[in-house]
Amino acid sequence: MTVPYRVTADVITAIDVARVTPRVRPELLVSGARGTHDESHFLLVRVTTRAGVQGLGEVSGTLTWSGEDGATAAHVIESTLAPALAGQPLAPVAALERRMDTVLAGSPFTKAGVATALWDAYARALDVPLAVALGGPVRSRVAVKCSLSGTGDRLRTALAAARAAGFTAHKLKVGLDVTRDAERLAELRELVGPEGFIGLDANGGYRRRDAARAIELFAPHTPAFLEQPVAPDDIEGMAALRGLGLCLVADESVFGMASLVRVLRADAADVVSLYIGKSGGPGRAVEMGRVAGALGSEVVIGSNGELGVGAAAQIQVACALDSLAEDFPHDIIGRHYYVDDVLSTPAMIADGVARLPDGPGLGIPLDDAVWSLFPG
Repeated sequence: MTVPYRVTADVITAIDVARVTPRVRPELLVSGARGTHDESHFLLVRVTTRAGVQGLGEVSGTLTWSGEDGATAAHVIESTLAPALAGQPLAPVAALERRMDTVLAGSPFTKAGVATALWDAYARALDVPLAVALGGPVRSRVAVKCSLSGTGDRLRTALAAARAAGFTAHKLKVGLDVTRDAERLAELRELVGPEGFIGLDANGGYRRRDAARAIELFAPHTPAFLEQPVAPDDIEGMAALRGLGLCLVADESVFGMASLVRVLRADAADVVSLYIGKSGGPGRAVEMGRVAGALGSEVVIGSNGELGVGAAAQIQVACALDSLAEDFPHDIIGRHYYVDDVLSTPAMIADGVARLPDGPGLGIPLDDAVWSLFPG
């Protein structure tokens, strides 16, 4: 594809941010080994170009998980990233991502929010969906699942809320007490029946010996996978647990390309969980997915509780990935996790399926309701 001159000649004139703190639906409150996700201090990012093109991104970081949130992101974007990108050509976006790396160490979720807005603007300038700009799409629909927590009434309430939202596949948060976790899994299996899809996520909460015992106790209840059973840096432990009876997913062990390659070369996972935030943006997430595929692994799209903007980016990336696991539902939940969202896109995620939106860029409406959140 030849990039039109009007795109290559366009330059960035402004990067603005808006803080948002959506309310989590109490019945879907997620609790796990890394604590409870009851608040989302997120940040929206808007990129504007000289030609009047605008792109939107979302920093969906949480201090207890990623070490970033809307407040930290706003500071570094306004003080460092925006000045570094202002006046730069919109294309190629990869050059802008490298420029962000030069002026800011780490901070992948913050960079991902800016990179998403840059990619959105770039794809809108080309008048194509982001998935096309990323090299796809190879599909237009992605199966999704909903995370559940708790036991007894809380578990049943969460399951009922997830079903009411159209979800038929679920991921149970474990990683606390092995025996109790096994009991909770048995309870959920009874509720969803023998054919219901259940995955497990320990968020690195077990020690190796406990993880091996957990796999033994979990196996009779036929979970589809166990995600991150041991600490993120314990790659040897992950490798030792493979072959014990459950499919292992690496999540917290994979931040960026180097850690992805390290995990796969160590044969430490059957599947890797990619986030746009962990990867540093949609372009880099697709690059990591291609490398994972080349090294023989499938990928699942993971989540840090994204709002509608972040969910739209997740869908675009998922639809652009050849290596996406087709038999695993993905962690794209968007507006269903919150009382309110910044977008009104009911058709984007419905009936347990995320659908590639129509339209250029992220494919989401950039209407006055969204722009009114930004200063000025």
